[in-house]
Amino acid sequence: MDGAPRSNDATTEGPFLRFGLSGIALLYLALFLVLPLVAVFVEAFAKGFGPFLAAITEPDALSAVKLTLIVAAISVPMNLVFGVAAAWAIAKYEFWGKSFLITLIDLPFSVSPVISGLVYVLLFGAQGLLGPWLQEHDIKIIFAVPGIVLATIFVTFPFIARELIPLMQEQGTSEEEAALSLGASGWQTFWRVTLPNIRWGLLYGVLLCNARAMGEFGAVSVVSGHVRGLTNTMPLHVEILYNEYNFTASFAVASLLALLALVTLVLKSVLEWRYGDEIAASARH
Repeated sequence: MDGAPRSNDATTEGPFLRFGLSGIALLYLALFLVLPLVAVFVEAFAKGFGPFLAAITEPDALSAVKLTLIVAAISVPMNLVFGVAAAWAIAKYEFWGKSFLITLIDLPFSVSPVISGLVYVLLFGAQGLLGPWLQEHDIKIIFAVPGIVLATIFVTFPFIARELIPLMQEQGTSEEEAALSLGASGWQTFWRVTLPNIRWGLLYGVLLCNARAMGEFGAVSVVSGHVRGLTNTMPLHVEILYNEYNFTASFAVASLLALLALVTLVLKSVLEWRYGDEIAASARH
């Protein structure tokens, strides 16, 4: 009958299905995320705190940590500037080649990091396109810090832009147009209107970009040359120690990378908890 109440059975899951799906998700996370993470810290401290401390304070390890932080400190701000500029251009303006620009931004997601590193070798290596000119002017890019920075920038530049583009498209251009009509300059409009509206998306993008920059292996491995104490980042140092069967030291350095990832995750969660209402309002704006 038309007036009879309709059952919600078709759209309401039973308790068995709910608990079953939750159990599968938790089991998957435990096997492929929690268990490997716990194993890293267990192996790192397997021989006690003394060997762990020695592994992370020896000169090569400190050099790897320093280089990782330097590369992140250079690549993240550069990608921040590019990400904001690209997102602003794509979301706020219509121009020829816009679709092509979006495709280029997504390129690192579809290209293997090893291939991207190889491209830099073909460009700047000794036998590469620009290699002879660089050698004549005593400029080292491949197997040096500049090459590592370039490779890291390439694999991480989509993160901030891709976080901001949909947010800025959703916000539209009405507030910027209102600010300009009231006499605000371009920079005033950006600092007082655009930036406050995108601050949470920008922060998320920076966190993701920084995490990837510190943990990048494939592209950096190709361009670094694996020079201990000079061009090894933390992931490369872990690989060398593991290949030398120095398992305690390799897991000790790996635990630092895991700790950085956990700090990033905790920071993101704390911000969501502390400023959850503002984040939701910014996303709905």
